[in-house]
Amino acid sequence: MDQKPQFIFCSCQFGAQTALKQEILAQWPEFKFAFSRPGFVTFKVPETFPVKSLPTLDLKSTFARASGICLGSIKEPDEDKRFVAVVDLINQASLEGLQHLHLWSRDRQVPGDRGFEPGRQTETDALAQQLADSLSHSNLQINKIARPDERILDVILVDEDQWWVGWHQASKTATRWPGGIYSIQTPEHIVSRAYLKMEEAIRWSRFPMKAGDVVAEIGSSPGGSCQSLLARDFQVIGIDPAQMHETLLAHPNFTHVRKKAVDMRRAEFAPVKWLMSDSNVAPNYTLDSVEDIVKNERTNIRGMLLTLKMIKWELAGELPAYLDRIRSWGYRYVRSRQLAFNRQEVCVAVLKSRGKRR
Repeated sequence: MDQKPQFIFCSCQFGAQTALKQEILAQWPEFKFAFSRPGFVTFKVPETFPVKSLPTLDLKSTFARASGICLGSIKEPDEDKRFVAVVDLINQASLEGLQHLHLWSRDRQVPGDRGFEPGRQTETDALAQQLADSLSHSNLQINKIARPDERILDVILVDEDQWWVGWHQASKTATRWPGGIYSIQTPEHIVSRAYLKMEEAIRWSRFPMKAGDVVAEIGSSPGGSCQSLLARDFQVIGIDPAQMHETLLAHPNFTHVRKKAVDMRRAEFAPVKWLMSDSNVAPNYTLDSVEDIVKNERTNIRGMLLTLKMIKWELAGELPAYLDRIRSWGYRYVRSRQLAFNRQEVCVAVLKSRGKRR
């Protein structure tokens, strides 16, 4: 792969592209913004940038869901001609060692709006298989989770008449997922879509959580996240003055504390090992509530998954300050990501000591 790519692509949530652009250009001032659609952005990379680092480049981005090296784009209204042009583009790139094909559509709306959820679709899987069958590369795995260091061909359906093509090498957890999205198998009934957010957050964070651990969630009503936690055999405490779903109230491993967290005695948090928070308030209010708990001498919270609501997108610029504040509590490992199933919010994974991840 002696390519000298000049552009990288980033996919993100629909509506998060401005926050993504600002974040990338602040972190990488040598990059130049090139192309944007809601949920998809490209940047020009200077010729002096070390090319060999690009396939596994960690953009240190909260808002980039997936990223890689651009090979080019095909804009063609005729479906058959567009398909042939994409095949030619990929074959002419002479990429070696490809093991996966990840093909996905740019988000057309915010997750949760009008029933939309990101992830694999029957139509894109079928199109990916058709594309793989037409390429000179043999035995490509279609929209499967890659292993570390495996090379992945990326095809993004940015618009009906425009496809972008790129590639990357799997490294960190989310880079292994097709389009940076973990396909979640849901039970027949989920209490709320918070179930999806918690499922993805646990898989992304890779916290060393064990069955029987005590987990508390602030802002738990109606109970989607708690449903996910209970399915993992945790002892779950839901903290919310609002009503919880009846299926949770009947679960032997669930306790509902019908209060605000601020009204609880700090001794009640003594058995809690993992703390989750998903309250519909501005980030500083969430952090005020959590800080008062974790800094109390009666508590020993090992790790947290905190949802910070970007009530307005301008708050995205304050994210580094929020993360620094969390680190000041004595937590060494603090990471943030706008999960695929988040809305206008980000997930922060907080761990006191790394230990052994799952």
